[in-house]
Amino acid sequence: MMISMETRSQLRATIRQRRNALSIDEQNKAGLALTERLSQHTNIQQASRIAIYLTNDGELSTRSFIDWCWQNNKRVYLPVVHPFSPGNLLFLHYQQDTKLISNVYGILEPQLDVTKVCPLAELDIICTPLVAFDVSGARLGMGGGFYDRSLAHWQQTKLYPIGLAHDCQLVTKVPVESWDIPLPEIITPNKRYCFL
Repeated sequence: MMISMETRSQLRATIRQRRNALSIDEQNKAGLALTERLSQHTNIQQASRIAIYLTNDGELSTRSFIDWCWQNNKRVYLPVVHPFSPGNLLFLHYQQDTKLISNVYGILEPQLDVTKVCPLAELDIICTPLVAFDVSGARLGMGGGFYDRSLAHWQQTKLYPIGLAHDCQLVTKVPVESWDIPLPEIITPNKRYCFL
């Protein structure tokens, strides 16, 4: 069945509007609830290298979880748009004094330093942003395919992906394409969805 790109675009617009409508107080509470859930997750507790993203465009706040990681001696890595391989990401070590710059999409990322890059296969956890998801584990991203490319072979490594979303980003059905990589689990402030 052919899926209309317009349908995916409309869904993105609707859900982005929904999450951007959350108040600052709701966002803060959601971020703290997320940290509570993630900090009790067995995979997170056992991980030493965790990739995550800096919140943008109404996404579920990751700030308190990043702080928790630092306090618990977890190494944190942020995505950086690959300068020579279009559509791909690099993951750079992120510390409290890391200099951040705005990328081509207006998202903050560490300034590129090849000595701070961690190969995907050496990460333990990758927390991915998403726009919408459904109860089958299908994830709709922003449309660039960056995380789909990064996660294409995750099952052949020790890497474990976890999608992060507000509860309001759950939809009845995400229209999927052949290149979409489903996630083994998605965590919201109020629920953990497991699909394995």
